[in-house]
Amino acid sequence: MRETITLEIEQEATAVCCATPVTLATTAMATELAQAFKALGNPVRMQIIELLSRCDGQVCVCDIESYFELSQPTISHHLKVLREAGLVTSDQRGLWVHYRTVPEKLAALRDLLGVVCC
Repeated sequence: MRETITLEIEQEATAVCCATPVTLATTAMATELAQAFKALGNPVRMQIIELLSRCDGQVCVCDIESYFELSQPTISHHLKVLREAGLVTSDQRGLWVHYRTVPEKLAALRDLLGVVCC
């Protein structure tokens, strides 16, 4: 009797398994996305991304700093982590640096979450 139950479970498991081939991200792409998710694992960096996403165009670092009660070097560190993860890019304009999000990278994260979550 026990063998019959085991066979039924195995057959049922086979029926539920994916029948169509699934294309996974390459190891390089998965590594890149993991680095981006890791960068977003900090609340301040999440808030910076939210700020940049809500603002059209570029945001000056002095304006970013005004939203936080953190020192300038701390904000610069968070922006550096986001830049290294490919989530933001920057342009130097005189003494000030202006930041903006990288829409393609945020879209890749959104797409991955859509596949995983839904």
